[in-house]
Amino acid sequence: MNVKKVSKRFPLSQGLFSRTYFDAVKEVSCTIYRGKTLGIVGESGSGKTTLGLMLAGIIPMTQGHIDYHQDLQSVIGTAQLIQIIFQNPYASLNPRFTIFQILEEPLILHFPNMNRQQRRAEVECLVGLVGLSPAMLARYPHEFSGGQRQRIAIARCLALKPHILVCDESVSALDVSVQAQVLNLLQDLQDQLQISLIFISHDLSVVRYMSDEIMVMHQGQVVEIGQSDQLIQSPQMPYTQNLISAIPKGYLL
Repeated sequence: MNVKKVSKRFPLSQGLFSRTYFDAVKEVSCTIYRGKTLGIVGESGSGKTTLGLMLAGIIPMTQGHIDYHQDLQSVIGTAQLIQIIFQNPYASLNPRFTIFQILEEPLILHFPNMNRQQRRAEVECLVGLVGLSPAMLARYPHEFSGGQRQRIAIARCLALKPHILVCDESVSALDVSVQAQVLNLLQDLQDQLQISLIFISHDLSVVRYMSDEIMVMHQGQVVEIGQSDQLIQSPQMPYTQNLISAIPKGYLL
């Protein structure tokens, strides 16, 4: 997927003769390769989440263009092509639905030719992919731990067989040990399904662990982009250098 000069402008206020705007993302360009991970890092307000929401088709672009590779042209609709994993899995899961209903819903909407027996088999396959048991399908989201709920959210994304997953701070609300489990799960799924990841985080150590390439954002613009280890070890731009130097010694391995 090629992202070309994508921008997002939000209106702030409207006066009698003028209107003011805030440019959250300014002419961002990048390429997401099949089966690879692009890490997006930056401080709060840098525009990384807004960019992720635009790539996932949740909010419209003000300007710019997204080109999909030729092998993706048969996929109808951004919603099926790109899925997003949010930071808070509990807020993104319907508390009144069982896990089976949560995972069955996208199948009903996007695969109307599937019967209930086929949907049941697909849902059981999905929970197996994320390391959960089919015996858990009758339970509700509040009966699970944070890590398990994030696995359910990942399974729901996989229901539509996406080519790209946008991970928006998807492990920042989890304990460190659970973070590692979810990160390893994402890598295993990437290897198994050949999906691309757009990994958004403020945590450079996590981004370095997950990413093949890292893009640094500041005030809505791309400051620097490069291979993961090379960018961390030899940052070229002052902002990237300051970002890395702010990490406690020994934390970024």
